[in-house]
Amino acid sequence: MDDATRSWLLAQLGTNTNLADLDARYTRLGKARAVAIEVLTQRKADLIEQPSVIGVSAVVNINTTGNIAALERQIAALEAEDAPPAPDEPADSATSSDDRFGIIRLVERRRR
Repeated sequence: MDDATRSWLLAQLGTNTNLADLDARYTRLGKARAVAIEVLTQRKADLIEQPSVIGVSAVVNINTTGNIAALERQIAALEAEDAPPAPDEPADSATSSDDRFGIIRLVERRRR
């Protein structure tokens, strides 16, 4: 995995993500997007496994349903067809080649 792919994965998953785990998953799956989706799905499963609301009357309330919903939205965004490509995915050639700038030299014609 190159540095651009690793940086993209850390941007998607957070900087506290285990790099050795990311490297192992990338070797197994071969695509950064698949690695990100797998890690987020595992995090969602871990949150669902635990009670989503814990409360002690007048002391503390913990609610993780918002975190579960946020993970579901992030997974859906990565799985969407119009999602921006990951660094290891080929960019759409129709859009990438047309978005370039060029330099044109204008020369005045002689007058008659």
